[in-house]
Amino acid sequence: YLPVTNTYIEKDLSINEEIEKYRLSATSSLLSGRRDIVVVSSVSCIYGLGRREDYEDMAFEIKVGDVIERDTLLRKLTDLQYNRAKNDFKQGMFEVMGDIVEVILPGKETAYRLEFFGDDVDKISEIEPFTGDIIQENLENVWFFPAKHSVTTPEKIEKAVEEIRNDLEVRC
Repeated sequence: YLPVTNTYIEKDLSINEEIEKYRLSATSSLLSGRRDIVVVSSVSCIYGLGRREDYEDMAFEIKVGDVIERDTLLRKLTDLQYNRAKNDFKQGMFEVMGDIVEVILPGKETAYRLEFFGDDVDKISEIEPFTGDIIQENLENVWFFPAKHSVTTPEKIEKAVEEIRNDLEVRC
């Protein structure tokens, strides 16, 4: 509100994609154990981060040689709020082409390509998502953090559903 002109300026609650990219990059960098991170931001950049423990607990690592069904991996990614790319392949999305899964982590400009041989993770590479050019080959592992800050564990969802059902019974 500007009292001099008696003008009210409505707050815009939309999320700037660029700021969201930096927020997710900072969060995953801090939680990955790196010791060389300094984050400088305005207060508006730290709104609605959710619980650090939930964000951290949902992260998972894939290593070369791991045995995981491709469909199980895709389900885990969707549980972390990654979307399957349709036309536009950008941060927080994944693409599937046979035994190859490509994922752009939130806060990253590059993608990770996971190549499967059956249910075995055969190879992990970092690629340029637009051209498919390989940036780094034969990586040992990759960590997947949630694509958005607003995540919670399945246990908490189950508990909330149970409490809602109990409340419904009481009210009915």
